[in-house]
Amino acid sequence: MEKKSKPVFEKRIFWDVDFEKIDYDAKANFVIERVFERGDVEDIRQCRRYYGDKKVTQVLLNTRFLPEHRTHLASAVINRPLEDFRCYILRQSNPELFPY
Repeated sequence: MEKKSKPVFEKRIFWDVDFEKIDYDAKANFVIERVFERGDVEDIRQCRRYYGDKKVTQVLLNTRFLPEHRTHLASAVINRPLEDFRCYILRQSNPELFPY
């Protein structure tokens, strides 16, 4: 089996960890969540190329938190309704204060 080349992400996405030491396979969930939370279109493409749509979909549907606008983006990218996302369901069951 041929080894996939590592994805190329912007360092700013992983500002709080040692970028050079990220284990893309062992920390797949963290990487996928962070790319969809902070990455741009090219970062998301790299993520999908490296992990495959099946893995990306599984992680995104089960993540506990994504900003609301990024949940909508993820919904469009993987072509699944918002109601399938765990983070969307959790947000609905814990509504925030009304923004006045």
